[in-house]
Amino acid sequence: MNDRTLSSFSLNFRNLPVWLWSFVGALLVWVLSFTIAGQGAEGMLVAALSFSVFTVMVGLGQMFVITLGPGNVDLSIPATIGLASAVAMKVMDGQNGLIFWGLVAALAAGILIGAFNYLLIRLLRIPPIVATLSSSFIIQSVGISYGRGLQIKPPPALSDFTFSRFLGIPVLAIAAIMLSILAGVVLHRTVFGRTVLATGQNMRAARFAGLSVERTRLLTYVLSGALAALCGALLAGFSGGSSLSMGREYLLTSIAVVVLGGTSVAGGKANVPGLWGGALFLFMVSTLLNTAGFGSGLRDVFTGMIIVAAIAIAGSRQALR
Repeated sequence: MNDRTLSSFSLNFRNLPVWLWSFVGALLVWVLSFTIAGQGAEGMLVAALSFSVFTVMVGLGQMFVITLGPGNVDLSIPATIGLASAVAMKVMDGQNGLIFWGLVAALAAGILIGAFNYLLIRLLRIPPIVATLSSSFIIQSVGISYGRGLQIKPPPALSDFTFSRFLGIPVLAIAAIMLSILAGVVLHRTVFGRTVLATGQNMRAARFAGLSVERTRLLTYVLSGALAALCGALLAGFSGGSSLSMGREYLLTSIAVVVLGGTSVAGGKANVPGLWGGALFLFMVSTLLNTAGFGSGLRDVFTGMIIVAAIAIAGSRQALR
């Protein structure tokens, strides 16, 4: 191999998309994890798909919000998951015939939370990160009042659905993949999605172009709230009941998968397939740390370091280009 060929290979290697590295990292950590743990590779992959579903679901909503531009991030997702899970379980009351209405109630709660977040941002003129953090405390207070003493098991049919498989693949994973495809179509093939991208690239220019920027921002935060609520309802069925703290781990995780997935924190650029690479990578890393005996605190620290590293790498590549 001559110098020119080597140089060309090195250049192409460095120009690989950032989100592709999340899949590569997930593969490497997966091999290392099941080698150390001595578990079956197939079983670990199925577990990764099962748990990554919920991360991807909230990651899709977070991705749309972050794509709106700098400062846009939804920090109310954990509180929304907790409240929606309580609402869903209370409405379902353990009965299979009320599953539909429980999901509708959870989605309605998520939509209201998303609209409330936007109103805080729009009417009070405060940064989105402050608005959503403030609303999360209000949502938690409502959740504590609403779900105090709530110990309702999910309907058997809902639990069976969250654990069911088709050809060895979790049905929830198949549904999440279809949802991801739909999100990609919405992002790149609809007026709403293109307005989200245009707003993230230059909000002022988008307004001058006659785009409905404020309506798009409202719908984006509503979408994030709805997806977080749906995640909460399904997560309650998967884990055997609701808990106000069940969404706590998705605060950093929802941001991490978006960044690792190739979505720009500066806005205007999003990547749907990369969410899966980021989610699988984080699950494999968490599995590896658990196998090594490390606690949740270290996992949070490591997740934060991953976010910082991904932002730094993406920023350096953009500067080089």
